[in-house]
Amino acid sequence: MKIATAAYDLSWLDSWAQYEDKLDRWVAEAAGQGAELLVFPEYGAMELSTLDGVEVAGDLERSIHSVSDRMGDVQTLHSRLAKTYNTYILGASAPVMDGHGRPVNRAAFYAPDGACDHQDKQIMTRFEREDWDIAPGGPLKLFNTALGKIGVLICYDSEFPLLGRAFSEADLILVPSCTEALSGYWRVRIGAMSRALENQCVTVMASLVGNNERSEAVDKNTGTGGIFGPPDKGFPATGVLAEGVLNQPGWTYAEVDLEAIAHVRADGHVLNRTHWQEQAPRVESVTISSL
Repeated sequence: MKIATAAYDLSWLDSWAQYEDKLDRWVAEAAGQGAELLVFPEYGAMELSTLDGVEVAGDLERSIHSVSDRMGDVQTLHSRLAKTYNTYILGASAPVMDGHGRPVNRAAFYAPDGACDHQDKQIMTRFEREDWDIAPGGPLKLFNTALGKIGVLICYDSEFPLLGRAFSEADLILVPSCTEALSGYWRVRIGAMSRALENQCVTVMASLVGNNERSEAVDKNTGTGGIFGPPDKGFPATGVLAEGVLNQPGWTYAEVDLEAIAHVRADGHVLNRTHWQEQAPRVESVTISSL
């Protein structure tokens, strides 16, 4: 299969039609290159708050509700695009009010027939906890698709091995991200590459890019798209199948072979995935100096 992962820059939107045209251009470009799976980043939907004007877009709480209120229309649009271009699409995540009292961070996953499900973020960063007051959502889901078994770990979730281990049967783990600083980008990237190593699978990282000074929520963004595998048989020695140019908007593409994933899991130079249960550390406290 061919995968496209986005370094997505936010726009100031004056109309819903402008947003529809933007998404159509992005999806058409990737589909035109033969991509069967498209991955958009975390909080890419925050640009929708600009449709309610400067004051709403610049206010954290009001922008959250503004975006959440539009997610029904967003789902309709993405379902149509997935059908029109015959692709799977992980849509940009958004804060969604869904009966939890506080919003969850949700990424919707669309199939070529227009069907839709979603994945909620599990563990919130400090900014999400202390400023946004975003709540953990529903459980992790393993999506069974024509492209294989696919899981989603939203940004910070990719940095936790036990969440990754829950997707030990996944062929692909998608990692939509939103990181302000270069250090944040690398934390998520290292997490994504680590999950590819230990699960002997492919991980796909998408990033929000660009500065949006009028937004309190997503004012500064650093990153690029990347597609990673285990540095083992059938994969690059670096584990990097493809990576974009830092902070340059656009798609990054890679060809991924499910047979290569099956082969490295069965007969890799190492078998990380099957040795997980051997991690039963015994730690003793030992004093070696009385200084």
